[in-house]
Amino acid sequence: MPLIKSKSKEAFSKNIAAEIRAGKPPKQAAAIAYSVQRSAKKMKAGGDPRLSVSRGEKLPTSRGAGLTEKGRQKFNRATGANLKAPAPHPKTKADKGRKDSFCARMSGMPGPKYDEKGNLTRKAASLKRWNCPGW
Repeated sequence: MPLIKSKSKEAFSKNIAAEIRAGKPPKQAAAIAYSVQRSAKKMKAGGDPRLSVSRGEKLPTSRGAGLTEKGRQKFNRATGANLKAPAPHPKTKADKGRKDSFCARMSGMPGPKYDEKGNLTRKAASLKRWNCPGW
């Protein structure tokens, strides 16, 4: 049963009960419930933003298939996240770590490199934009 993503005390209690029913120890159940509650507090009203290429919030696959600055700002406002621009040629150690992490994570995702029309898929285009090895 999925946990309730809410800031309320009632949802917190129900989440603890659900985790205990699932066989988790009480302390672990409480930690999980606190984590869900914290993430719900970070989530601002509006939830999951709808991003569009036509509104200039996403790049088309022909241009690298990522979010534009406008799209990152909209997503950050809606979710409380802190998305940063791609780092294909990192200048800092932190950016190099972000690039390595992104490349490892996305390279392992299932899916083809090209779609049925012979164009790069969004996954392949983003790996190419990040200058990941092998793409």
